[in-house]
Parts: sequence; C-alpha cells; structure tokens
Amino acid sequence: MKGKILSYRRGVHTEYTNQYVLEIDGVTDRQAAEAMVGKKVIFKTQTGKEIVGKISKAHGNSGAVLARFNKGLPGQAIGAEVTIS
Repeated sequence: MKGKILSYRRGVHTEYTNQYVLEIDGVTDRQAAEAMVGKKVIFKTQTGKEIVGKISKAHGNSGAVLARFNKGLPGQAIGAEVTIS
C-alpha cells in the first residue's frame, strides 16, 4: 500500500518531529484507519536507505493515521510517498 506524509503531529506550541500524520490511499474513514494500526511504514531516502516506523492510531474521522518513528525523518520527507506493509 502507498501513503503520503502530510505533516508532523503538532499543537499550538509544540511540534513532535518523530510523529507524522499520513494519508493512505483507499482509506477514507476512521474505521478503516483503525484497522491499519500496528502496520509498518517504510520511508526510502534518495540514497536508498530505509527508515521504518509504525502506525500508532487513527487521526481524525477522514482516514488519516499517526505514525511514529524512532528517529525523525528528514524535512524533505513531508509530502513524500511511503510504503505501508
């Protein structure tokens, strides 16, 4: 499955740079998003390095999910495509 990184998880005063909001192709409601919890998210850099994270919970009612990575991704990752397995 493919997905897209939308932004960091953030609040008014804070930005969580190891947590990202993702939009997954074909997932349009909260119920489908909750079914994705626990799956792996793989971001590939231009040099071929793979950074692995995990979907932790649904985000909102439109099918977005929250993914956590041990280390943050580079800033260029926002707007990039990821693979979900």
